[in-house]
Amino acid sequence: MRTALTDMLGVAEPLVGFNRSPAVVAAVTNAGGFGVLAATAYTPEELDAQLTWIDRQVGGKPYGVDVLVPAKTAKGDPADLIASLRAQIPEEHHAFVAGLMDKYGIPERKAAEDASADELSAAINPQGVEELLDVAFSHKISLVANALGTPPPFLVERGKRAGVVVAALVGSAKHARRQLEAGVELLIAQGTEAGGHTGTIATMILTPEIVDIAGDVPVLAAGGIASGRQMAAALALGAAGVWCGSVWLNSHEDITPLPVKTKFLAASSGDTVRSPTRTGKPARQLRSAWHEEWERPDSPGALPMPLQPMLVNDAWARIDAAAEEGNEGALRLESFFIGQVVGSFQQLRPAADIARQLVDDCAARLRELSGLLS
Repeated sequence: MRTALTDMLGVAEPLVGFNRSPAVVAAVTNAGGFGVLAATAYTPEELDAQLTWIDRQVGGKPYGVDVLVPAKTAKGDPADLIASLRAQIPEEHHAFVAGLMDKYGIPERKAAEDASADELSAAINPQGVEELLDVAFSHKISLVANALGTPPPFLVERGKRAGVVVAALVGSAKHARRQLEAGVELLIAQGTEAGGHTGTIATMILTPEIVDIAGDVPVLAAGGIASGRQMAAALALGAAGVWCGSVWLNSHEDITPLPVKTKFLAASSGDTVRSPTRTGKPARQLRSAWHEEWERPDSPGALPMPLQPMLVNDAWARIDAAAEEGNEGALRLESFFIGQVVGSFQQLRPAADIARQLVDDCAARLRELSGLLS
């Protein structure tokens, strides 16, 4: 298939695979699509190692990275960013999370393991973002995407200088217009069905709306796409390709803990919820006892990004570790970001097989549709 996306990125198929696992990114790229690594969860040193590994696996084939550059976050003292942000977390929130850990019998972790919250909080503030981008641009990436808000001018300018496509996810017409004014070269129309940070407009409505606004700028459809039929539908809506995230959580290569994947396989398409209780911004994830607790009348409510991840990331590391050991309370709380397509998951598969079937089934469906014309 040839579309504006395949021409722009130099790939064989209009399929983008977004995942935090380098092995998934490499598998999608090697299958003829375009892999994109979720970079924000890594430190600069870790990101450099992961991109170096991907470089070796793909042998010069194109791939990209995705970073979180939120338009609005809580502000801290640049001289001591982490400490000043932590000081803004109310004691009642600490007490609420501690109470959940006690209620569900989640064991403590070693102090040396407690670093993820600080790293993520630093990464989604300007200095941390620029450090990750420095690493990304030191590798042969072909695209950098921003998942939250309008990319800052320095990112757009840097991308143009380096010949790297700057992309952005949008959930409304208003967001799309802002991105186009900022100079973004590729829009991802992400419907509310998607996993992770989403808006409230469905993919079927959002995609053609953004296509009409974008003009000559290519648009990808995202949200609720995990089969060839859905990929064909996206192309029929005017998209130049698809951006898939949740479908790769059903792969062997994805690094999501097995207890979470087991819950995915048992879930229906109605078992997800948009909640700010992990990141501070609404994000779709698998509903669990965690969300039920935060919805109770005595809950203090979620804090803004990045305070909420600073508050809960260590708790989630404890939950994941305890779930791996079969802890019943942890299994009740266990969850992860996932779209409504979770209801279609049947068994874990190689990422390359998923990519090839998406493309093959899409092509078959397009041929079938052409046969409807007399």
